[in-house]
Amino acid sequence: MSAKDLCELPNIGPAMARTLVRLGIHTPHDLSGRDPVLMYRQLTELDGRRADPCVLDTFTAVVDHANGAPARPWWVYSRERKARSGES
Repeated sequence: MSAKDLCELPNIGPAMARTLVRLGIHTPHDLSGRDPVLMYRQLTELDGRRADPCVLDTFTAVVDHANGAPARPWWVYSRERKARSGES
């Protein structure tokens, strides 16, 4: 599967597919059991800067889906993240 093929996953467009490939993810199976927070930290290390928190939400959505959950928009995970951290 290529970056183009990863775009078939919910919430994944071309740029995010390329990001997943940079993280060593080439198939949906590669996402199963992954830790979205660790993926986010790995991306931060690769880029030398913190990514937008919405990237974490997208990672969470796609990993959740790979683990068998129904597809949900990434912004649902944003609301959940913000509720846990007390953000508005």
